[in-house]
Amino acid sequence: MSPNGESQIADANLPESFELHQNYPNPFNPITVIRYELPEATEVTLDVYSVSGQRVASLVNRAQPAGSYTVPFDASRLASGVYIYQLKAGNFLSTQKMVLLK
Repeated sequence: MSPNGESQIADANLPESFELHQNYPNPFNPITVIRYELPEATEVTLDVYSVSGQRVASLVNRAQPAGSYTVPFDASRLASGVYIYQLKAGNFLSTQKMVLLK
């Protein structure tokens, strides 16, 4: 587990494709978990944005080996509302919405 709480899920079978899963729980207060899969080693960024497009958190920004990952997101300093999280991994780009309810 890394200092920010990110962990790689041990699995003998590597993912077959890039995938960004819906956070859980959703809606959440104040902590949620974001899960994603990488079929190959690549540079990864995982950022959280407000609906107005302002980046409010950078959760991952480094090269990672192939595998499945979970990253906790603590939104205790943010206001209630809808937020967007975006995974960029190589040429893959995916976004999801999440709802913070306080």
